[in-house]
Amino acid sequence: MAFLNGNLARLTVVFRLRTYLPTAALAFLVFFFGFHALTGERGLLMQRQRSEVLAERQAELKRLQATRASLEIQARYLRTENLSADLLEERAHRLLGFVDPRDYVIRQDAPHS
Repeated sequence: MAFLNGNLARLTVVFRLRTYLPTAALAFLVFFFGFHALTGERGLLMQRQRSEVLAERQAELKRLQATRASLEIQARYLRTENLSADLLEERAHRLLGFVDPRDYVIRQDAPHS
């Protein structure tokens, strides 16, 4: 009879564990996803950092767009259909160091920052 009482007690423990196991698994999943919703890479606590990065990248985008617009204007003036002689001469002087023999050249040192 003692043998049956031991098995019965063991079966009762297993049955109780089976009833609480889905609840424990569900609680673990809620905790896991809740924790990562708050502290994860895209979590609620990272919103301010994402906003700062977005503002920095928008400022960089505006700067790059202005640079691109400037370069597009310069490229337009260097095309053969509307070539600007002054711009071409300035670019040749700056890139190649060539000047017209009739030009006066005044050299200035670059300001030190």
